[in-house]
Order: sequence, then C-alpha cells, then structure tokens
Amino acid sequence: MGSFKNFIFTLTLYLLRGATASLIQLNNNGYENIIIAIDQNLPEDDKLIQHIKDMVSEASNYLYEATEKRFYFKGVSILIPKTWQTKPDYEKPKLETYNNADIFIEVPNPPGNDGPRTQQMGCGEMGERIYLTPDVILGKKLNEYGPPGKILVHEWAHLRWGVFEEYNEAEPFYKLNGKNVPVKCSEAITGTNKVTLCSGGSCSTRSCRTDPKTGKFQTGCVFIPDRIQTEKSSIMFMQSIDSVVEFCRKENHNKDAPNAQNQKCNLRSTWEVIQDSEDYKTSTPMTAAQPPKPSFSLKQIRERILCLVLDKSGSMASGDRLNRLKQASKLFLLQIVEKGSWVGMITFDSAATIQSDLVQIETDAQRNTLITKLPGVASGGTSICSGLRAAFTSIRKKFSTDGAEIVLLTDGEDNTIRTCFDEVRQSGAIIHTVALGPSADKALEELSKMTGGLQTAATDNAQNNGLIDAFSALSSGNGMITQRSIQLESKGATLKDGEWMNGTIIVDSTIGNDTLFLVTWTTKQPQMFVSDPSGKAYTTFSVDTNSKMAHLQIPDTAKVGIWTYNLKSSAQTLTLTVTSRAANPTIPPITVDSKMNKDTSNFPNPMVVYAEVRQGSLPIIGATVTALIESADGTTVTLELLDNGAGADASKNDGVYSRYFTAYKTNGRYSLKVRALGGTNTQRSRPQVNGALYIPGWVENGEVKMNPPRPEFNVNDLQGKQVCFSRTSSGGSFVATNIPSGSIQDVFPPCQITDLKAQMEGDRINLTWTAPGDDYDYGRAQQYIIRISESILDLRDKFDDALQVNTTDLIPEEANSQEFFMFEPKDINLVNGTNIYIAIQAVDKANLKSKLSNIAQVSVFIPPEETPCTGSHIFKIVLKWLGELQLTIPK
Repeated sequence: MGSFKNFIFTLTLYLLRGATASLIQLNNNGYENIIIAIDQNLPEDDKLIQHIKDMVSEASNYLYEATEKRFYFKGVSILIPKTWQTKPDYEKPKLETYNNADIFIEVPNPPGNDGPRTQQMGCGEMGERIYLTPDVILGKKLNEYGPPGKILVHEWAHLRWGVFEEYNEAEPFYKLNGKNVPVKCSEAITGTNKVTLCSGGSCSTRSCRTDPKTGKFQTGCVFIPDRIQTEKSSIMFMQSIDSVVEFCRKENHNKDAPNAQNQKCNLRSTWEVIQDSEDYKTSTPMTAAQPPKPSFSLKQIRERILCLVLDKSGSMASGDRLNRLKQASKLFLLQIVEKGSWVGMITFDSAATIQSDLVQIETDAQRNTLITKLPGVASGGTSICSGLRAAFTSIRKKFSTDGAEIVLLTDGEDNTIRTCFDEVRQSGAIIHTVALGPSADKALEELSKMTGGLQTAATDNAQNNGLIDAFSALSSGNGMITQRSIQLESKGATLKDGEWMNGTIIVDSTIGNDTLFLVTWTTKQPQMFVSDPSGKAYTTFSVDTNSKMAHLQIPDTAKVGIWTYNLKSSAQTLTLTVTSRAANPTIPPITVDSKMNKDTSNFPNPMVVYAEVRQGSLPIIGATVTALIESADGTTVTLELLDNGAGADASKNDGVYSRYFTAYKTNGRYSLKVRALGGTNTQRSRPQVNGALYIPGWVENGEVKMNPPRPEFNVNDLQGKQVCFSRTSSGGSFVATNIPSGSIQDVFPPCQITDLKAQMEGDRINLTWTAPGDDYDYGRAQQYIIRISESILDLRDKFDDALQVNTTDLIPEEANSQEFFMFEPKDINLVNGTNIYIAIQAVDKANLKSKLSNIAQVSVFIPPEETPCTGSHIFKIVLKWLGELQLTIPK
C-alpha cells in the first residue's frame, strides 16, 4: 500500500458539475460530444491515447449489442493535458473543458487503487462523471475487472441512465427459503462460495461455513463465478463474464437480492429503468449488424482566453448596480482570474465599445490597468448582441474564438437577444451569464445552456453579496485545482450607526497563499480590523473610495488557525469576501462545489440541492453544510444539507451533502450559495466505490483461482483526522415557474424512505430508518403505515392489500431523525426459511403519502436445539472438523 502522503497529495479534478454541464447528445442512435479528460498529473503516454480509442470502440460494439442495436458511441473528444508536448493533430478545444468532462482518466489514489467508479445521484438520474485509471484502460486489470470496453459500458449505464449495482460487497449473501444465496443477477449465473483464510503468512481457500447461531455464512465468504457461462445477464452484476452481454430484464431480474438496484429503483431491473429514459423513448433500433465506428478528436488545453462583456445601460444606475458591477469585476480581475490568462473588456448599452483588447495577465500592473477600464457612467439602451459581437471581434485579433470564455453581465430586457444565437453557436465560445436584478432578459440562460457556460444571478439585495459570489465562481474550468481561487467567506449585513460586523475565518493547512479580504460598503468607509491567529493586527487596506471598496492582501502564506475580522460601520450595508489559494502546489486544497439538480423547475416539482466537500479524492464527512437560496425578490431560505443516505441524499458519508428544496416564494430566478464548516466531528474519509465489481476469483475447469485481495488502506492512516475549515461556494442559478400567487397549499408529500433495514431478533422484527418530513425531508410526518408480506411483489404492487402492522404507538420523529420500531409479526407462520418483506409509507397532515419505501427483508432462522455433550457426539464433531480440514486420524 502506498503511503498516506501519496494518497492525499495526488492532484486530480473533483468538481460537482452544474445541472447542464455535460455536452453529450444522442444523434441518430449515436452518443456524440462525449468528453474524456486525461488527468494533468499523468505522465505523457501516447499508448494511453490509443488505448482510450480502443476502449471506446470496443465499448461501442458491446453497448450496441446490450441495448438491442439502439445505442452506440459516435463522437468523442479526448482532452490532452497542457503539460504534454504539443503535436500537429492536437486541436484547440471549443466547448470542451475539464469541468464538463464525462469520463476522467485519473492518477490511482492511493497507488494500486484502480477501481472504476461513477458519481451518481438517484435512480433514473444522469450521474456526474466516470473515473477510470490508466492501468484499467491499458488492460492491466483484466483479471480484476474484465475488458476495458465492458467496464466502460457498465459505468456508462450508471452515468447516462442512473442504474445501480446488482451486487452487494458489504453483504454478498442473503437468506432465501432458508438457504444462503449469493447476491447476483441473474440467478442463473453459476459458481461456488469460498472464503480465504490466512495464518502465519500463508493463505488457503475453502468452502464457506454457516454460523450455527445465525445460519449465515462466516465473514469473508464470496461468490466465485464459473469462467465459462451460458447466461447473458447482467452487465451491472459482473460484466467481466464473457457470456454476459445484456442488462437484466424484467423476466430474469432477481427481485429478492438486497442490492442497490432493488433498493433505489423499486425492485425494477436495470433494463426497465433504461426503457424509462428519454434516450430509449426517443430512439428506435437500428438494423446494421455492427454500429458505425466512433470518431475521435484530440484537444489539447491551451491558455485561458476571457472577455468581460459588461452592461452599462441606463437601468444599471438603479440601486447602485453599476458600482456593485465594478466591485465584483475588480475582485475578479484582482484575485479570481489566473496568472497567464488573456483578458479583454467590452462595455455596452445600445452599442458596444472595446475598452481593452486581450492582455495577458502577468503582473499586478496589468490587472490594475484593466480595472481602470471598468464603466463609470450608466446611460442608453441595451443591446446584448452588440456586446457579444464586439467580444468576438476583439478576441479574433489574436486568437480563434473556439474555447474562449465570455462573461456576460446584464440587468435589462433585450428582445433582440435571440438574433445572435446562431453567431454564438458558430463562434465556439463559452458564455457565462450573470443576470442582475429581476428584469434581466429571460433568454439569457439559453446562452449558457447552448455553450456549456455557468449561469448565475444576483438580486438588488446587496447584503447577500450575490454579484461578488457570481464572479467568484468563475475560476478556470481547465486550471489545476491548486491554482483555483477558493472562497472562504461571503457575508453581508445592514447595520445601524456604530454597529459592528464581527466574525471569524478558519485558514486551514491546505490553503493560505494569495489570501485576500475584500470589504464593500454603500455610503461611508467603515473602520476595518483583521487579526491573525497569533493576534497580529492588519489595518492597512487598499481603499477605492470611488467604488466603495477596500482590500487587504495577506503577505506570504497566511497563518493556519482562526482569523478574526471587525468592521465598525455607520448606518449602511457592508459585505465581506475572503478568498485564498492552495498553500502547496502539490497538495490539493479542501474544496466545496455546489449545484441544483436542474436549472429549471416547474412547480410543484421539488428541486434538490447538492454540495460536494472533498480534498482531492477524499470525501470530507461530518461537516456542517448550509445552503442559502435567494429568490428574485431577495428573500433567502436556509437549508441544512445532509450526507445521511436518506431523502434526497443518495449515499451516506460520500462527501456529497443533499436536501430537497420546496420553499418556493415567487416565479423567476433563484441563486444558490453554500457555506461549509469543518469542526470537531469533521474528518477525511476513504473514497466510496460505486462501479464495476472487483472479481474475487474464477472457477476454471473445476479449479478455484483467487485474485489477490483488492488493495485497501487503513482509515487510521489519515493524518489529522479532524479537519477544521471554512468555505463558501456559488452554485449558480435556476428558474422557477408556475408558482401560484398568494398562499401555497400543501402539495408536497413526505419523501420516500430509502434506508429501511430489518433484523430478526427472536420472534420479533426490529426496524430502523431515517424519518422523512411533512414536506419531503422537512418537518414531521403525521403517521407511518407499515405492511408485511411473504411475497415481495405483492408487497410492492398490492401494498394496500398487504398485512398491516399495528403502529398506534409509533409517533414520527422530526425529519432526518433515526427511527426505531420493533414488532411481532402476526398471522405469519414463523418456520425456518420463511422470508418476510417489510415496507413503509409516511403520511402527512394533509393525508399526502410518500412513495413506498425500499423493501427490507428478514429470513426466519430457528437455531437447532443443542445436543447433549456425550462422548460419541463430540467424537462425531471432531471427525467432521478433521474432514473439512482434509486431515486424517493416524491409526
């Protein structure tokens, strides 16, 4: 096992992408615009590029067969690191960035940890990204995971269609009709059950034994498949078997198996979930025996090219908008945009003016020169297209617009914006949009959607700091994580005369370089004090009285610990923003990336908030994560996000914190900001694997051949388990429609219970689950309906007819609390081998019912009566034991 130092200090890109970040399109049965990004820390290797092509080509044929000639891989772009040597066939990227990569080729972390995996959200939902390592692609892990093409199809099903695993590594066996049965799909796959025992440096494999008290197999037992099979299903169980070329269908799906697919997808087979997808519904099978071959383009990352396109029309004079634009733009130019980037500036009203052609940022003087070009007077009408055209013209003086970024900020309506959509598409530029105020054009977000840009919004409520947050989110999508500007704090307050705005910032060991405190005000410069952990005071701010802002740049690397700030104000609104960068170029900083699950919401559909907290590939668990969702009228709703594996959260302790959002206020744009704090209960955790199964071994010609155990690392090796930090993150914006005026009736049921567990204790069943709320995962449900059955399908399909459990004394707890309930099953014959299935519905005070929970199961096992310890009985036990060890008694 590699050292922990190697584990955590490997730099890779782990970003929670925006709701529409993927550029994949299904075109005549072929998936195109797939982006495969090679980690910038991987050494240059031409063989890797060829093997990526081979993997995709192999996977395309396999996918075509597995989906009944319905889908194949058509067009793929491979992103080449900037650090690799430039070659003639390497093109410049257009919309392709590391941020919107669909498949990421990463450095194994720790060394030897090559498990393929996919970040997933929920059943039927498109996932975030597939992670593969070079050794998997190069075919060096055939025995452990199978052919690379088949692995890719397994992961593609996670990514594109939101299906889950049909194995269960934590519990590889379950009870069915009194027997220990492997968790697999389909049941027709043959093999044997073995356990590996090691002692004194040597290991041996033997058949699994049953615990006489529980009837379950001993710990360490695994299912070893036969290498030669005739069964064709299922790719989501063990795609490595040669004969497996299909997804499990309704006809051969194992509904009893306690796996993630059954638990999260309501006992549906993977093929049924795929059939429910938009891909399936909008396609028809092809007739050719083989699909067309995929096309590949090689795109090498270049320097960042960016142009600010800023609205200075007359409406920008409203509510100090123009000054707030200058404050946010100044922060961006001072701190956010990376050294080496090319930056230009356009201002527009009814016409556009090129304030600065592209300048490469190498010195502070160049940054300050650009700052002097920011608009000072607002007047005239609004012509967004004129601003975009001027930006294209300016960029083309030095570069192609392919892959160039444009930051478009506007507050006004412009009925002509759609007239330049074709020009935007043809330009190959990425448009990031910032909608300021309630009247910004409703078509603005379409520019971001069509180009893969970030969409953000800010209201006129200055104390929420929305405009600065929007610009703070504009770090490069291709930059190294250690070069990224990280926001530690974003806070505002409207104060009375003489009041103080006080607070603390945690500077942790992963950040501290280029640390900047930025203060803005609305009328009069406040008194400003900052102190480091040793008590040293900083009071010398660089003040811009015209823009009503000041900043303090901490020299060298900021000290680790708690920093304090104190701002004394007259009656006005103050904001404070703190940003920093990684302390060490070889150590990834703790990052927080946030998003909504969709960029539009049609009431009464709920939204889901996600925030991912990580250091490199390590999830950060136990953090306090809070979402601040601001509506168009400036009202802010606060939600605590949870990583508990319940409600909106797909997996427990994976570093992704989630929550449903139902507190709609008004139609229009909403913006998301997330605050994360690490404290005494916060720690790094081992990365969770949700991907292709590590094959424990094979049965070949009747002989069991075991693979070495999968590499593990000891959680105790995590240096400094406690992690203290503070972060904020902008999650962009979304648009809500169809919200009724006036009071909103209760239309939201309790959320589905997804973590119901059952255990047999004597003749009673003990249940545990996470409490849902009155509205999804908020509030308190009114009651629970618990039913049981000996048929899993009857319980699912005829729940109201199943046997109901008496829950008179069961009063629901507050949402996200742990529930415990024990009952004795009535009217069921409790004999050995009886399977009992249990499910729950939650009901709220408006009598709205949740979806049916996942179905838990128990198997009745009555231990045999103890036999008296007679001499002959003991002798028989000894003989049996010796026989299992294949030993003989000497004569």
